[in-house]
Amino acid sequence: MKRCLGTITNAMEFYYDDVDADVLVVIVDGGLNADTAAQFMASVSGLVEAGIQKLIVDCSKLDYISSFGLSQLILLHGRMKKQDGDVKLCNIRGIVPQVLATTKLDKLFDIYDDVSAARLAFRPVG
Repeated sequence: MKRCLGTITNAMEFYYDDVDADVLVVIVDGGLNADTAAQFMASVSGLVEAGIQKLIVDCSKLDYISSFGLSQLILLHGRMKKQDGDVKLCNIRGIVPQVLATTKLDKLFDIYDDVSAARLAFRPVG
C-alpha cells in the first residue's frame, strides 16, 4: 500500500511502501533539488528517528538530482549508519547513475537494479 509522504510541488512527490515489517521503501517521483530535498529529508528523518533501520530509496521516477539533493542523500546515509541502519538505492536511471559515478557516491551507496534485489540484500546471510 503506497502512502504519500509529501507533495512539494508538481515537480516532486514521494511515497512510502512497507515491503516487509522492517524494510521501508520510499519512492521518489520527480526531482531532488534545493526546493524539494529538505522536505524529503524532513519526512524521512522522522521515520528514521521513529526506528526505521532499513530503507530503500526507489529512484525509478527520479528525473534529476542536484548537488543539494546529493548532499541530503549523504546526510540520510550518515543518520542511518548512526542508528545501525542502512539505506540502499535502486532503479536508478537516466543521468542519475552517471552523477553518482562522477561523484563517487556509487561507492558509498549500495545500488540495486530493483526493489526486490535491494530487499533481498537486507536479509541475513546464513
